[in-house]
Amino acid sequence: MAFTLCIVGCGSLSNRAHGPSYRDYAALHPDVVLAGCCDVDAPRAETYRQTHGFARAYTDFREMLAAEKPDGVCLMAPVQLTCELSCAILELGYPLLMEKPPGLDGDECSRMIAAAEKTGVANQVSFNRRYCPLIVDLKRRLAEFTPEDIQDIRYDFFRIGRKDADFSTTAIHGIDTVKFLAGSDYERIRFTYREYPELGPTVANIFMECEFASGATAHLNFCPNTGVIIERATVTLLDHAFMLNAPIWAAYDSPGRLLHLHRGETVVDISGDSIC
Repeated sequence: MAFTLCIVGCGSLSNRAHGPSYRDYAALHPDVVLAGCCDVDAPRAETYRQTHGFARAYTDFREMLAAEKPDGVCLMAPVQLTCELSCAILELGYPLLMEKPPGLDGDECSRMIAAAEKTGVANQVSFNRRYCPLIVDLKRRLAEFTPEDIQDIRYDFFRIGRKDADFSTTAIHGIDTVKFLAGSDYERIRFTYREYPELGPTVANIFMECEFASGATAHLNFCPNTGVIIERATVTLLDHAFMLNAPIWAAYDSPGRLLHLHRGETVVDISGDSIC
């Protein structure tokens, strides 16, 4: 039985990451049908269709969904449009995978939750670090302990030349990853900012001191204008430490590494190459 998929948004991220992934997946799974792609820019939608193997291109997502009636929809829109478009797609009853962030503020997030609960259709935000093989392996090893066993998590999230008006829409990857590793909800957070007005009116380093319901603490450091691209995590427990170098795109640490130490002795030393 065929599984049909439609894409809303054919911009740069969609072209760079999502389109090639869906094309490759469909090539390996003949039952997957790339039915339609949609963008308000008609030439861009048509180029996307030809490049990534979609059957038809549209400029109106409602028209596309009515015509194709897909089994799932993937939304890659500018962040200021994510809430409006995701609510509309959910209210039409289509399962949805959307790019982060899930709303620009609490009100938008609440609207999206309400739309999902109203229809009950499946939905997910593409927090892709949760599926990175090294992070999956770290999570599996942490499952041998309880969330209460975790003492602290440090997460360094550095970039080069990022002068985004709102870097939080990228930093949310780190915020979600730490919550995922902690296995517990954030309970208290203190934010500290160091602003760099010479780089832009809203450019700043963001530092988070966190406490979880489990009792664990976390320290997250988001620095968008450094000399290196890295995402590194250190998870400490009684007599144990896990150190992760995540192999994100163009990262200095690629292909990545995961270390587990027990009282100073190496238990595990895994390269990303060995499990990908």
